[in-house]
Amino acid sequence: MAMFDYTGRDATGQLTTGTIDALDASAAARQLKARNVIPINIAQASVAQSSTRAQEIKWYTPKVKLDDLVIFARQMYSLTKSGIPILRAVNGLADTTNSPRMKVALYDVAEQLERGRTLSTALNIHADIFSQLFVAIVHVGENTGRLDQAFLQLSEYLEREQETRKQIKTATRYPTFVVIALVIAMVIMNVMVIPIFASMFDKFGAELPLATRFLLGMSDAFIQYWPHMLAIVTVAIIVLRRYLQTPKGRYFWDRRKIKLPIVGSIFERSLLGRFARSFSMMLNAGVPLTTGLNLTAEAVDNAYMADLIITMRRNIERGESLSRVAQSSGMFTPLVMQMINVGEETGQIDEMLQEAAEFYEREVDYDLKSLTAKIEPILISVVAVMVAVLALGIFTPMWDMMGAYTGRR
Repeated sequence: MAMFDYTGRDATGQLTTGTIDALDASAAARQLKARNVIPINIAQASVAQSSTRAQEIKWYTPKVKLDDLVIFARQMYSLTKSGIPILRAVNGLADTTNSPRMKVALYDVAEQLERGRTLSTALNIHADIFSQLFVAIVHVGENTGRLDQAFLQLSEYLEREQETRKQIKTATRYPTFVVIALVIAMVIMNVMVIPIFASMFDKFGAELPLATRFLLGMSDAFIQYWPHMLAIVTVAIIVLRRYLQTPKGRYFWDRRKIKLPIVGSIFERSLLGRFARSFSMMLNAGVPLTTGLNLTAEAVDNAYMADLIITMRRNIERGESLSRVAQSSGMFTPLVMQMINVGEETGQIDEMLQEAAEFYEREVDYDLKSLTAKIEPILISVVAVMVAVLALGIFTPMWDMMGAYTGRR
């Protein structure tokens, strides 16, 4: 839950200002209207860390990992279920965590709790660690008296996210090593191997075939212009990274990467699984539909997908049904659309979305297991082309010269 500074007029028309805790700006406006205050301006308040321990954090201090959040959510579930007070639980976890940033954040959360703030408000101060989805689930758990179940949901969600990331790393490890090995081999070949053959060919003065001239020219260019090539590659990487950090660049890449060959479908199904599971968790926790869509748009971590979800929310606010806006978005397969339709008809949309999430996650698991098998033929083809070019470029002129020498004898 966040804090918002507001300016409004009360029932007598007098101008009033203050601060209010709410899930988002719309929720803050509803709370003000319930107090007979007509809001004029609502802006999220900037809350600075009050803990002096924050000075211990430097720019090079490791960031909080997903593993740390999983451990925090799992331990908070166990502690709250056992009836241990929240303040004591947070202080205890702050003492035992191995992450410096998490330690400072939890000590500050404990200080905020001592000042009378709610846990969700204290967590929201550290938005760089605890996402809006995390804070929203905790907020709902506080209001419903089921904080332990809220942390259980979060731990299960984060564990699934952790498992998906591990599977992706495992599936891409072999292709990454092969590509790195190919790059190293190319550098060694151009710097050390081909120049030796080039000096030998110059001594014989024979006419060289096209493949050999290509290899010699590539090696010569690499040796003479490698500083320029390195500078161009470095500048290109910096410019590309800065472009991808802009909203336009991020949207462009997020939209294109789900259309990539071989891996594009994995990205798309992984995002859809994250959307379905996040949205299901929000609805199951009691978060309003439109607020849940807002938070889910942030949880998918994809600008293109987030734009589609926000469009769904706007259409729902205009009075359309969830199944209709889901159909018009074009994101979901016919099977998942049937699940959403049935869930909307039976009032069990959260359960149907959870089924949809499991469907997409099973598809992603299968795709990741078969990813290496799909990439292997491409890598073998690349290696075969390199070997063929080397064979034609190096050994063909050697055979020709040996034949000419034998003929002269």
